Amino acid sequence: MITEALVRAALMNVVDPEIGLDIVNLGLVYRIAVLDEGRRVEIDMTLTTPACPAGPQILDQAKREVQTLAGVYKQLDDVRINLVWTPFWNPSLMSEDAREELGMF
Repeated sequence: MITEALVRAALMNVVDPEIGLDIVNLGLVYRIAVLDEGRRVEIDMTLTTPACPAGPQILDQAKREVQTLAGVYKQLDDVRINLVWTPFWNPSLMSEDAREELGMF
């Protein structure tokens, strides 16, 4: 069955084109829920700013990356991306690796 870890790994393929880092390490993914015995995945995520010009692209790519898991996990038929603004994103949500990559110690 599909797991949160598999979904998280798929989301690591989604890169914020302005920053050059994946949305997981940027701390943009707040919640991943695998529901209905793997038939449905819900993701709560945010963007670095409400005015992010790449926002629609990032959200679309996140959904597509998770939907690719249906090639192996045939029961997956619904992926929902919920754009949330609480908590508001800030650099402290980034992984240590992401902070190092951006020179933020």
